[in-house]
Amino acid sequence: MQTVLEAFGWAGSLLVVASLMQARVLRFRWMNLSGAVIATVYNGIIGVWPFAFMNFAITIIDIYWLWRLYRERHDAAVYRVLAVDADNAFLRHVFDVHGPDIATHAPTFDVDADAGTAAGGTRHTFLVVRGDEAVGVVAVTDEGDGLGRVDLDWVKERFRDFTPGEFVYRESGALADAGFSTLEVVPREGEDEGYLRRVGFTMAADRWVRPVDA
Repeated sequence: MQTVLEAFGWAGSLLVVASLMQARVLRFRWMNLSGAVIATVYNGIIGVWPFAFMNFAITIIDIYWLWRLYRERHDAAVYRVLAVDADNAFLRHVFDVHGPDIATHAPTFDVDADAGTAAGGTRHTFLVVRGDEAVGVVAVTDEGDGLGRVDLDWVKERFRDFTPGEFVYRESGALADAGFSTLEVVPREGEDEGYLRRVGFTMAADRWVRPVDA
C-alpha cells in the first residue's frame, strides 16, 4: 500500500514538472491542474499540510484560469482582427520570428509575395491579436470576382487550442471589407478538416468553400 501511495505522489509531481514544459496554454493548465490535485490528495493523506495547502491553492488558480480561457475562447471582445499590407513592419517581424513554424504548417506559402508592391496587391493579410500580442495570421489571395483563396491560416503554438482564425471568418467583417464574397481552401496533406468545418467551410468538388459573412 505504501508503494502505491508513493507512486501516486510521484505521478502528481511528474505531471506538474511536465506541465512546465508545455508551450500550449490549455495543455499546460490541464496538466498542472491534474498534478496539483494529485499532490493535494497525497500530501493530505500523509499529513504534510503546508504542501497540501500550496497544491490546493494551485488547483484553485488553475481552475480559475481554465474557466477564464474557455470563456474567452470565442470572445470577439478579446481577439481583434487587423488588416495589414504585405510590407507592414510588425507583420514582417512575425514572419521572421515564426518563419520555420509557418513553413511547417504551410510549406507552399511565400511570405514575400506582394511585398514591395503598391497598395492594392493580390494578397490581403489579417493579423489576429490578443491585446498587444499577435497570435495568428490569415492570408487570402484575391482571385477576382469576389473569390479569395486562403493561402495561410496560422496561429502561434501557445494559442493553437483556441482557433483564433475563426474571428477572421466569422466576426471581424474584414473579409467583406476587402471585397470577398466567397473563400476557398485547396486541400493539402495534414489539413485540419475539423477546424475548417467549425469555421464554416464545406467541401465542394475538389476544395473547401464558404461564403463570406456580410
